Order: sequence, then C-alpha cells, then structure tokens
Amino acid sequence: MSRRRPAALLTAALLVVGLAGCSGKAQTAERATVPGTPSVSATPAPRATTGTAPRTRFAVGVRELELNRDGNRPLPVTIWYPAAGPAGGGPEREATAADGAFPVVMFSHGLDAEPDDYAILLTRWAAAGFVVAAPTFPHTSRGADGNVLDVLNQPADVSYALTRVLALNDRAGDPLRGRLATDRVAAAGHSAGGVTTIGLFTAGRDERLDAGVVLAGTALGVGTAFAGTAAPQLFVHGELDEVVDYAAGRAAYDAVPWPKAMLSLTRGDHGRALLTDGDALRVVSDTTVEFLRWSLYGDAAAKRRIATEATRGGLGTLDDHL
Repeated sequence: MSRRRPAALLTAALLVVGLAGCSGKAQTAERATVPGTPSVSATPAPRATTGTAPRTRFAVGVRELELNRDGNRPLPVTIWYPAAGPAGGGPEREATAADGAFPVVMFSHGLDAEPDDYAILLTRWAAAGFVVAAPTFPHTSRGADGNVLDVLNQPADVSYALTRVLALNDRAGDPLRGRLATDRVAAAGHSAGGVTTIGLFTAGRDERLDAGVVLAGTALGVGTAFAGTAAPQLFVHGELDEVVDYAAGRAAYDAVPWPKAMLSLTRGDHGRALLTDGDALRVVSDTTVEFLRWSLYGDAAAKRRIATEATRGGLGTLDDHL
C-alpha cells in the first residue's frame, strides 16, 4: 500500500467524525481538530473597491436555477435577490428584481441540510442588497446518500454554479439580466459548507472571489494554504459548538494571511444561532451584512459598524484584523 493511501483513509475518517451533524439537527458527533499548517507566502493586496452600500431594505424575490455539472452532479440553485416593491414581507417567488447591480454571495449548506434551512439569514442578506445563490449539493444535502467525502468536490461545484449564475447577467430575457455586479463576489457557508468555502480560497482557489464568510467551519480536508489575491475573511463560531470544536475554527482563522475578523459567540452552539430567529441570529446577520457591505461595496462606514454589531447585547466578542 502506498504512503498516500493511509493518509487518504485518515482524512476520510476525520471528515466523517468532524462533519457529522453539520445541519445542527444531529448534536452528538465527536469534535474535530485542524492539523493544517498556516500559509506564510506573500499574497497580492485585496482588490480596491470604494462605494456606498444601500441602507434601505429591499423586498426579496426567490427563484430556482437547475444546473448539472458534468452531467452527473445535479446542482439545483436557490437564488434570493433584491426585488421591487415594499420591503418587510417574505420572499416572493419570481418577483421582479429591484433596479441596480448587486454583488453576489455564493452560500454552501451543511451536511444533511438544504439552502432553505438558512432562509432567515439569507433573506436578510438579499434584503440588504445582495444576490445570494445557494446550491443543493448532490451527496451531502438532506435525503442524499450522505457521502461526507464528497465535501471535497464541493468547491468545484460552487465555482461551476458561480459561472452559471454570473452568466444570467448577460442572458437575454432573464429576470436578473443587468442586475448582477459580476466583479464583486463572496463565498459563504456553514459547517461542511464552511469547509467548502475555505476550500475556495485554498486548493480550489477561485480568483473571482473577493471575500469569504465561514460559519462554524474548519479547514479539515481542504487545508490552510490560502492562495491568490488577498480576500478578507469573516469567521463566526460558537464557543460551545458541539460538532466542530471552537478551537478547530480558530485554528483555520489563525492561518488566514489576509485581512480577517472572527466573531465568537460566547454561548453559541453549532447551528441554532444560524437556523432559528433570535438575538444570536440578529447579531450574526447584522455583523455579516456589515462585513459584506464593506468587502463587496467598499463601504468604509460599514467597516466601522462591524465591531458594534458583533458585540451588541454582549453575546459575542470580535477579534478584528480587517
């Protein structure tokens, strides 16, 4: 047996242990640790963007995009987007898009989950002026075969889906034609989706990405060799996470060589703060919105508000190196 084979088997075992129950529904998995080595290589500076993000809230539309990578990886994508009309209601299917060109955020769900599980959070991002596209992965979503190792294929899935989503901006007759800021893109994800997101900045680096948001994630399986143009990162992790140990998320965060911040929820667990409306979700949603306003719109005032939102109500602390 080659030397690579035992290493691959060990990685497989660690992924199964470390990512089981990512959706927050299964709460008994053992904790994971990150063995990655921080990257110390020099990276280009972040792409400069200066602007002002919308401060008024939008109505939200939602639609589905049926994709299939390589003919054997079905990737239905749910898209939430700013819509015309009064804000404040629930997402309206196939609503008319609002006027403007909006940055794109690619969101990756956790194991045994699906995009709709995160609808409260993702709808708030869309209402703040972002187009949020969330693929349903073929092997790790609810009702799939549960092949946890397929997480390692998901960064390529996201890059493929991003290409197809951005193409809508030029597609004649598409409701999102001319509504996408195709040069301002972020990736975000929860748990196994956080692994997927980190992978998009390491081995599977997608240079179109300007920023990342990692929710209860770890670098297990994708490593910490962050590469390419610097892209600011925001990590969010509960200190009482019972699935992905807080120390694992912290280790991945520490390895990021770019502008970064980490919101630590003092009493946060693995998923409920993201899946259930409440004070913790408001802290997470408001902090991530300000981060995205700064990193994608170039809104300097939003950057100053990140610390305020992260520490509101004393529910969390912020390590800020942005």
